[in-house]
Amino acid sequence: MSMGEIVLILFVYLLLFGAKGVPALAQTLGKAVYQFRNAAKDVQNEIMRGTQEIRKQTNIRLDQIDLGLDDDAVMSKPTPTKQTTAPATPPPAPEPPSEVPANG
Repeated sequence: MSMGEIVLILFVYLLLFGAKGVPALAQTLGKAVYQFRNAAKDVQNEIMRGTQEIRKQTNIRLDQIDLGLDDDAVMSKPTPTKQTTAPATPPPAPEPPSEVPANG
């Protein structure tokens, strides 16, 4: 709404309700603005609480995962990691042949 429209609406209101109605209008508008600000603040606080809870849960999960990255690696593009394998254990030695009696 432009300033001209607001002035016209206030002029029509003044003509309909008189000068005695202006304080009531101002009081009603003040209460409405106050309630709107409180509602907006409540919504903002609820959103912030929700995001903080999500951040806490995410941080717990990230702490449980060992990514093997240092701080510099997080900021740079990912590089393949060198995989180390445990040394293979040699197979068990074959058992010596048992003595079989000769037929004969």
